[in-house]
Amino acid sequence: MTELARLVEAILFVSDAPVPTEELAEVVEQPLADVEDALESLVDHYDESHGIELQKVAGGWRMYTRPEMAPYLERYAATDRSRRLSKPAVETLAVIAYRQPVSRGQVTEIRGVDSEQAIRTLERRDLVREVGRAPGPGQAVLYGTTDLFLEKLGIDRIDQLPPLADHVPPATIMETLEMPLRPDTAPDDAPDETGHGIGDA
Repeated sequence: MTELARLVEAILFVSDAPVPTEELAEVVEQPLADVEDALESLVDHYDESHGIELQKVAGGWRMYTRPEMAPYLERYAATDRSRRLSKPAVETLAVIAYRQPVSRGQVTEIRGVDSEQAIRTLERRDLVREVGRAPGPGQAVLYGTTDLFLEKLGIDRIDQLPPLADHVPPATIMETLEMPLRPDTAPDDAPDETGHGIGDA
């Protein structure tokens, strides 16, 4: 391993976020091409005989433990369940990830329940953020995912998310399923977003 590769390795080892190649080159005061070569040599160095690997995610480079090590790491580290996302938050994150930019109203419509609290939780965790405003009346806030979301999933770009096409029913079936939820077909006592029917006290 070259001295430059060792320097880059040390920086990545102590970093708690992906480090762009340009930033590495600036810190070590070396040409960008040389740093890129050093990174590639590190990728090769951390082959399958190692417990860690070097990945390019969210526009930068970061060290990760290999997926096959997960069961043993879970035994080692006590699980902090309070930090895990709830099922509603996970559902909301999935909707935002695949439909972004998307408004809170659109997320609520897709999930069928109010999603304001879930979105607030995701914002606090820095997994989603405001990315703009919808055109037209009201100009609803639009949400999208963050670089931290990419980092947690171990991907570099949002278009690297696994496709959903194989898991989504045909449009005709979706239309049939959605009909009872449409305003023009819902009964008068259908529950509103608070969970109370129009006729409820």
